[in-house]
Amino acid sequence: MNLKVAILCSDTLSALGLKTLLKDHFSLDASIISHEQHQLLTDMAMSSDFDFFIVDENTLIQNLNFFLPCRNKVILASSSKKIESDHSLNTITTIDSAESIVSALGKILKSSQQPTQKSNALSSREIEVLKLVAAGKLNKEIASELNISINTVLTHRKNMTAKLGIKSTSGLSFYAIMNGFIKP
Repeated sequence: MNLKVAILCSDTLSALGLKTLLKDHFSLDASIISHEQHQLLTDMAMSSDFDFFIVDENTLIQNLNFFLPCRNKVILASSSKKIESDHSLNTITTIDSAESIVSALGKILKSSQQPTQKSNALSSREIEVLKLVAAGKLNKEIASELNISINTVLTHRKNMTAKLGIKSTSGLSFYAIMNGFIKP
């Protein structure tokens, strides 16, 4: 694997640990970008310099404008098991065992070597429902606003869950933000 990886974590120890795991298990020499260098993220040319960016939650949120367009290159290093994998963002949990982290990284890195499959794109109506779900609307309110039945809203939500693999409202909201359907 000749992938170029940048690690942008506010926790230096986590960044060093991730760099070591990548070197020892995948023979990758990752670059740690310090917190002081994060202003470089405004330069979109940097997105073509790296195959992956491993970031923590704070870095992701502070630099959404940079990471949204290249989200397929982002690996979120989350310190919480509550972050739900929503297929729009690769996620590893930093509080897991080293073996689990290596396994998760291996799957992500291996998938980058395979040709991408066509994703199950949402229909325009499903996107409308998604936006309203992310805005905190209840099914009844969505039905009223879109002039459809509650059963139709439920069908759209069921279809979104099947296509995206996301079951929770918070996961759908996160997906909507990460894919630019709504502004954070």
